[in-house]
Amino acid sequence: MSKPLRTCVFAAAAACTLAACASLQVKSDVNTALIGSVHCRTFGWAGQFRGNTSLRSTIANPVNEARLRAAIAMHLQASGMQPVSDQAPADCLVGYGIGARNVVEGGYPYWGWGPGWGWGPGPWYWDGPYVYHEGIIGVDLYDARSRQPLWHATVDQSLSGLSGDGAEKKINEAVAALFTKYPG
Repeated sequence: MSKPLRTCVFAAAAACTLAACASLQVKSDVNTALIGSVHCRTFGWAGQFRGNTSLRSTIANPVNEARLRAAIAMHLQASGMQPVSDQAPADCLVGYGIGARNVVEGGYPYWGWGPGWGWGPGPWYWDGPYVYHEGIIGVDLYDARSRQPLWHATVDQSLSGLSGDGAEKKINEAVAALFTKYPG
């Protein structure tokens, strides 16, 4: 892909996902001691999904993995990095992941006057924990020579139960949001 065409594709993708990115919460961390001394002109992949688990059909779907890799590659190329073949050495390696977990929050007593909802001494009730499903998409960048981490970013974006256009849209939104924190 030529540089002007790649720039146009990136600009169009960025414009389409700008509104969606604003609502996604990205957490990012940079290895400030190393980031200034490593020049990532080329990139390779640190690995790929492995295993045969029950999660393979939704979270670790190999089609979603290809979608995630394509979205990451597009953003890296737009920032000036070029991909290398598996045989050529890269300046930097890219890791990625899609996952989900149940998060448990809360669970504390509410104190007030009255047994139950009436007046009198004693607690009103015990508030049980709030449990929700959190989806995570993450990208990591490593110095290929030293294998030291340079950048890590995650975003809360669930793909559970999604495939096709729905999964592709959410992956593209998530990667666009992640790259708003990219230090390059």
